[in-house]
Amino acid sequence: MRVCPDQTHRISLRKLLPDAEFRGSGDIAIGSCVCDSRQLRPGDLFAALPGSTHDGHDFVAQAIGRGCSGILAQHPVDEASVPVCIVSNVRAAHARICQALADDPGRKLKLIGVTGTNGKTTTSCLIARMLARTGYRVGLLGTLGYFDGIRCDDATWTTPPPETLARYLKQMVQNECSHAVMEVSSHGLDQSRLAGLELDAVCVTNVRRDHLDYHRTLGDYRQAKSKAFDHLSAEGFCVINADDPTSVSYLPLIDGPVLTVAIRSAAEITATPVEHHQSEQTFLLTAGSDTVPVRTRMIGTHHIYNCLEAAAVGLAYGLDLPTVVRGLEAVEYIPGRLQRIECGQPFGVFVDYAHTPDALEGCLQTLRDVTSGRVICVFGAGGDRDRQKRPLMGRAAERGCDLAVLTNDNPRNEDPRAIVGDLLEGFQRPADAQVLLDRAEAIHYALSVARPGDCVLIAGKGHETHQTIGNERIPLDDHELATTWLYENRPYAEDTRGSDAA
Repeated sequence: MRVCPDQTHRISLRKLLPDAEFRGSGDIAIGSCVCDSRQLRPGDLFAALPGSTHDGHDFVAQAIGRGCSGILAQHPVDEASVPVCIVSNVRAAHARICQALADDPGRKLKLIGVTGTNGKTTTSCLIARMLARTGYRVGLLGTLGYFDGIRCDDATWTTPPPETLARYLKQMVQNECSHAVMEVSSHGLDQSRLAGLELDAVCVTNVRRDHLDYHRTLGDYRQAKSKAFDHLSAEGFCVINADDPTSVSYLPLIDGPVLTVAIRSAAEITATPVEHHQSEQTFLLTAGSDTVPVRTRMIGTHHIYNCLEAAAVGLAYGLDLPTVVRGLEAVEYIPGRLQRIECGQPFGVFVDYAHTPDALEGCLQTLRDVTSGRVICVFGAGGDRDRQKRPLMGRAAERGCDLAVLTNDNPRNEDPRAIVGDLLEGFQRPADAQVLLDRAEAIHYALSVARPGDCVLIAGKGHETHQTIGNERIPLDDHELATTWLYENRPYAEDTRGSDAA
């Protein structure tokens, strides 16, 4: 993607990147940058980014042939006929350039970064809604979309690449936003997408297990998450979940104020669960000597943690506790986050994005606590992703539900039957599981066998509206599939069927 905000706005790479080595010139003045040689136009700087499948350094000759003004590289470039800027981390330098070309919009916003394995999306939405209700104009970047203060676009990445990130932050400034809340993924941190940005707040929801297909080890994953603190501004603060051991282990790395939140441990901001049902829950929120009840339509202990993190941010920005609570209660649901479907059926139906063992276990436990009958779970696992977590997901499902229905998630380029086989390795009684690879069929089956008092969890895809099979994206929306089936079949609505027949 090209970064070319304004041809009249040119920056000096020597000034922006003082530790860089220059060859062929003492400096390079640029007004645009591109990291895809196919999109390059004469005068662009070409950033040779390393990738998992291709290395941008292999396309330098093509970039020179298309008329680039210079090369940003991580090592010397042989026989380059244009100036070369050599840096130790070309991804970080590219991200810094993207922000500079956009006139550093992050400096004009209070940036709030939310990272963690589970809860990033909900926590980010809670913070944004809470601040917006107090009169601030707030931008939001995350899995559900990119909101610039006026319009919302679909999201391709949880944390967008630098050129996209800079563009949306600039739009937020133009739209007079004062704050921006962004989900910060481990991929985004590892790939230095936030370089050039300072965060006013860093929230860590929890750090469990995920993305080991990319990070390889849990230690690498945890280290990637810790890079969020490198972006904390001198005046910034952090919010840490004191009940999460890995989050607590980051405390020595933080050079600045910290607010801790907890349900079980001692912390500055705590919660005490009071009661919970399928349609709502109540807990007591305590900050200092003040305690206020919170009644929310979103259920589960994990959601209480999300509320605590958001509350900590609100309190740090000077909101009083009643105002914070009103903001939390105003969010009735987040798409695909234990989202309840109510079509008059006599059993519970929930759609959730849970795609890790920990998240799946948490959702099932939440629903078990509020269900008098059976818990039925429809789930799968993504293809071309961490295979090691699949048996763990199978184990979590078998322990947490009464009937497991295994199906496709996004199989991508893997054999769906092999993915299911990996999931079944975690079952002690694999023969008891129902396997229906067609996801729509699996959802319909689970709903058809549910009885009054049961609860059906459709897990894995949440808000997503497509399924990726091979290289195709096929329309598929769990919420829509379940809603349509419930309205068309009207389970256990004998009285209604009788009146229709009459």
